[in-house]
Amino acid sequence: MTAALDRPHVWLPGNGEPPLLLLHGTGGDEHDLLPLREHLAPAAPVLSVRGAVLENGMPRFFRRLREGVFDEDDLRFRVDELAGFLRAAEEEYGVEPGSWRAIGFSNGANIASALLLRRPEALEAAVLLAAMVPFREPPDADLTGKRAAIVNGLADPMATPEHTSTLTEQLRGAGAEVTVLPHDGGHTVDPRSLPPVAEFLRR
Repeated sequence: MTAALDRPHVWLPGNGEPPLLLLHGTGGDEHDLLPLREHLAPAAPVLSVRGAVLENGMPRFFRRLREGVFDEDDLRFRVDELAGFLRAAEEEYGVEPGSWRAIGFSNGANIASALLLRRPEALEAAVLLAAMVPFREPPDADLTGKRAAIVNGLADPMATPEHTSTLTEQLRGAGAEVTVLPHDGGHTVDPRSLPPVAEFLRR
C-alpha cells in the first residue's frame, strides 16, 4: 500500500460496475455506511473512507467553527486532500479515474458536494444524504455531465429545505443534473429513500 493510502479505509472489490465512495457522518467511521451497498448497488466495488479531522474525538471530514458554520479554508484543504487520496486509490485498486459515485451522509454529504464543486474531475455522481451547503460562495465549476441526488428529510432541523434549495441551485447553476428526493424523516438515512436512490444510480 502506498503512503498516500495510509488513511483508514475499507476497499471491497466488485464486478466492474462504477465504484461507490462512501463518506460517513460526524462521529462515524469507514464501516458505518457499508450496509448501504447491499441496498444501492450490491455488485459495485466500494471505497469507504474515514474523515481525517477529530471534533471532540469524533471523526469528521473537515472542521467547523460552530454548529452549522463550516471552516471553509479547512474544507478546501480537505477536499484537495481527499482528491489526492482518490487518485492514489484509483492507482492501487485499478479504478478508472473520476468514475466514483459518492454516497455521503451529513458531514460526508457536505464533503461530497464540496468535492463535486471544487474538484469535479474526481467524481462521476454524488448522492447527498442529509446535505447542507458547503460553500457560501461556490467555486466556479463546470459540472456538465455530472449528476447529483439530494436526499434530505422534510423534518430535518439541520439540513433544512432552505439548504436543499440553495444546494440545488448551486449545482444546477454549474451545469449538473440534480434530482431532489425528499423524505418525511429527519437527519437520518431514511430506508424509504433507498429504492429511489438505487434507481438514480442505475440510470
